[in-house]
Amino acid sequence: MPTQAEINLMSFRAVPSALDARTQAFPVLTEAQIARIRPISKSRAVRSGEILFEPDDTNVPFFVLLSGKMEIMQPDYVGERPIAKHSAGEFTGEMTMISGRRSLVRGRVTEAGDFLEVDGDSLRSLVARDAELSEIFMRAFILRRLELVNRGQGNVVLLGSRHSARTLELREFLTRNEHPYAYVDLDTDKTSQELLDRFQVKREEVPVTVCIKTGRVLRNPTIPKLADCIGLNSTVDASLVRDLIIVGAGPAGLAAAVYAASEGLDVLTIETATPGGQAGSSSKIENYLGFPTGVSGQELAARALAQTEKFGAKMMVAHGVTRLECASHPYKVVLDDGQKMAARAVVIATGAQYSKPRIANLAKFEGQGIYYGATHMEAQLCGDEEVIVVGGGNSAGQAATFLCQSAGKVRMLVRSGQLSDTMSRYLIQRIEENPNIEMHYNTEITAFDGDGHLERVTWLDKASGQSSMHPIRHVFVMAGASPRTDWLKGCVAMDDKGFILTGRDLDPVTEGPAWPLPRPPQMLETSLPGVFAVGDVRAGNVKRVASAVGEGAIAVHLVHRVLGEL
Repeated sequence: MPTQAEINLMSFRAVPSALDARTQAFPVLTEAQIARIRPISKSRAVRSGEILFEPDDTNVPFFVLLSGKMEIMQPDYVGERPIAKHSAGEFTGEMTMISGRRSLVRGRVTEAGDFLEVDGDSLRSLVARDAELSEIFMRAFILRRLELVNRGQGNVVLLGSRHSARTLELREFLTRNEHPYAYVDLDTDKTSQELLDRFQVKREEVPVTVCIKTGRVLRNPTIPKLADCIGLNSTVDASLVRDLIIVGAGPAGLAAAVYAASEGLDVLTIETATPGGQAGSSSKIENYLGFPTGVSGQELAARALAQTEKFGAKMMVAHGVTRLECASHPYKVVLDDGQKMAARAVVIATGAQYSKPRIANLAKFEGQGIYYGATHMEAQLCGDEEVIVVGGGNSAGQAATFLCQSAGKVRMLVRSGQLSDTMSRYLIQRIEENPNIEMHYNTEITAFDGDGHLERVTWLDKASGQSSMHPIRHVFVMAGASPRTDWLKGCVAMDDKGFILTGRDLDPVTEGPAWPLPRPPQMLETSLPGVFAVGDVRAGNVKRVASAVGEGAIAVHLVHRVLGEL
């Protein structure tokens, strides 16, 4: 029996409109559009009941229905859940069709007919050269993926608790990777808790994930294990020598991937956690060109990721880079699991991480009262309680203006005596005019306290010398910036803070490797020829999303020159 959500979906789709999101998600192609697909396809006669693809299948073909019908279903533990139905003129697929990752659904023919079948490489080639079909397919694929995310219809079930830091970490990972999943809150679903008790699942083994296709049950899994279980990296071939490897998928790294892949380079992007970097955790970016009403960091990252996959770039997530083998060419990027990825050129876009307060028990409360991102997910955990935002930059300002919409009060703690040196004017004005935001200048946190979850925060007013304790349970840390460059020591020259020196900033007296070639280094090139640094990891960078995107695009132009030299 269909759920209410499915009834709503079916009724929504029953009234077609050019502006209807359902119609855009399931468009009907014209004869002229289908004619442009025929040369790259093969005709296939299908019979009723035939299964065309299953969950976890890779290299799933793209089908256009000339006649006949089919249904898209998702297997679960009680049978199947309906996703969509296709008839003549419609086509199959969602974002996995472009990324090449494992299928999330089952495709079954319900009425015999003739289909056009297109392999993944041919589809990506068509998308790259046919602007009209590219727009139709990409819009449909993105909307279909969003529908799966909104309905929690993925290939993994996560059972966790809002009081568990690991649950929050896994939910953030899946959400920011736009991977649909079903979530069971053990704090409210007593039946599921009883089930875990029966199987003697201990408190420290929560969260529990179930990978539906394989039936694997993972107790308190690491992010790499979860990523492997759901097949996020299943299409990455470690044996290839690529034109370019990009380390880091913040705005700079994603921009480099888009431009490199669109210009025909074989590209792999490696990201330790989730696409978007620091910007991806921002609730709203309002000064980025082309978005007058603002855009969330997650939405911006998701759109950029879709672009990289559209042009054929590969993405590996949930694996950190431990070192760069730079003594010989091609260079090799070594991952935390020992894998080595070879490339003729490398772009370093690892960004910078927020500096953590030097408080002894900080780690105890991370994810349980202390957060490094301010999105809807973290805001839900706070409810209408009072919260603290630490920092005086744009990220902190964006967090404060977002959280004050739901929190009882937002207190901003800033080490300096003003915001004008570190924050955009529009944010300063918004903060100053908001009665729900209270500023504390020249203030630093000195202690955290609580039993399991953060319960009390002590801070010092450096101007008065007064220390005070407050019953606050939620702190958002968005202060300072530390570059992620430990893995590069011995390979590239850095400044005294660990930021990478590039171009004219390279100097013979700088500590670290000297420039080895007769030609001068290019603008974003490090002391290692063919290795470039972009975004927040680069010394002298401008900490803005637009500048990071610009550097990513410029770096690809410079990569072409290096590849030409080879």
